[in-house]
Amino acid sequence: MIMNDDVRERLRGAAVGAAIGDALGMPLEFGRAIPLDHLVRTMQANRLPAGTFTDDTEMALALADSLLEHRPLDAGNLAGHFVEWYRAGPPDIGIHTRDVLGRIARGATWQVAVQAVQEARPDSASNGSVMRCWPVALAHWNDLTALLAASRLQSQVTHPHDDCVAGCAFVNAAIYHLVRGVPPQLAVARAVDDADPPAALHQVIEAAPRKQRSELPNSGWVRHTLESAVWGLLTTDSFEEAVVQVVNLGNDADTAGAVVGALAGAAYGLDAVPATWRAVLRGEWPLRSGERWDEARLVGVADRLVG
Repeated sequence: MIMNDDVRERLRGAAVGAAIGDALGMPLEFGRAIPLDHLVRTMQANRLPAGTFTDDTEMALALADSLLEHRPLDAGNLAGHFVEWYRAGPPDIGIHTRDVLGRIARGATWQVAVQAVQEARPDSASNGSVMRCWPVALAHWNDLTALLAASRLQSQVTHPHDDCVAGCAFVNAAIYHLVRGVPPQLAVARAVDDADPPAALHQVIEAAPRKQRSELPNSGWVRHTLESAVWGLLTTDSFEEAVVQVVNLGNDADTAGAVVGALAGAAYGLDAVPATWRAVLRGEWPLRSGERWDEARLVGVADRLVG
């Protein structure tokens, strides 16, 4: 496929959309679902200033750095970027991710570290790799085989559970189809076929759009995150509504927001992301230059990944 303006704007939309969903969900994290007549539709402050993205996007940017240095993705290099971020003392980091990166920081290889943590909690299938996976979809926007392989590998560095690995492949395959203008319902169906997830996860994804809002726990379990994101994408008809509906489910609102933001950004493009949200988007995690993240810098990363 030849790159054109529409595809580029959808790829940019996936990157900015993920950060927007993360930031919009940040103040709603760990809270109860917001009643439908009081939905939060503006960037608000909580533990971070309004418009600030969290560890979900910070880890995605670490993945982006690794992809810009090594393509195909090098797992050891990626682990190094994650540890660099970990050592910077992020204010928010998932338990599973913290345990893996802590072991690597103390000298273990990523393979030894992730095996030890997963063996200690074999059923651990949190959403820490699916929240950050979108840079792979941009780096391999025109190569589905490479996209699927790198999506799985970046998960295996910290989250080797089958649901996590397949979940990352599914999200990025969906982005692959969405940026080509495939309608969301068909894009999801094709992505399920591409990712070939375990049967239980397959069923969760297929059933998601038939769920009632009250049936969505939106927890940190990767199945719940994907359920909420697919529900938001397939039961709405705009970027804004998809993200608003999902983050207002509460609980792990920022992560579900990041995932649906990436999907909806790919479906509707950058211009569909409300300008009022984009104007206040920011990242607290400093760059090597000491500057801060904003929309323009995220678009720059997206364009470099796409090439």
